[in-house]
Order: sequence, then structure tokens, then C-alpha cells
Amino acid sequence: MASAANTNMNAVRETMDVLLEISRLLNTGLDMESLSICVRLCEQGINPEALSSVIKELRRASDTLKVSEFNSLSVSFIIMDQLGCFFL
Repeated sequence: MASAANTNMNAVRETMDVLLEISRLLNTGLDMESLSICVRLCEQGINPEALSSVIKELRRASDTLKVSEFNSLSVSFIIMDQLGCFFL
């Protein structure tokens, strides 16, 4: 019984390793944890194309937020510099 469980676990690991390699070749940017979550969601019936769209949209939103935060920080530094507020 334990041998069958070990064989199954090894097959799962090997499958995930292959999927991760394919993911890297396709430059998806998914790490093992994210890929594993995506696989589990698809196994639960989530449409893979819809999942892909959600991931892309979340990345766009995250990039937009990062740019916004950077711009805000840059403006703050410019204002502080003009006011002579830098303390190094």
C-alpha cells in the first residue's frame, strides 16, 4: 500500500516538474507554487483560458500599481529635495 502511494507521489512530482519546464520554456513567469495552484484549479473545472485571462489581468493591474507607486515616490523625493528635507 505504501509503495503504491510512493509511486503515485513520484508520478505527481515528475508531472509537475515537466509542467514547470514547459511553463519556463513558454516564459509564463509561473513558479512551482503558482503553477500547482493553476493545475488544481483546472482539475476542479476552472476554464484554463479564463484562468489565463485572470492571471494576465492581475499582472497588468500589479504593474500599473507598481508604476503608480514609483511615480508617487518619485514626486515625493522631488518635493523633499526641493524643500531640502533629505537627511542622509
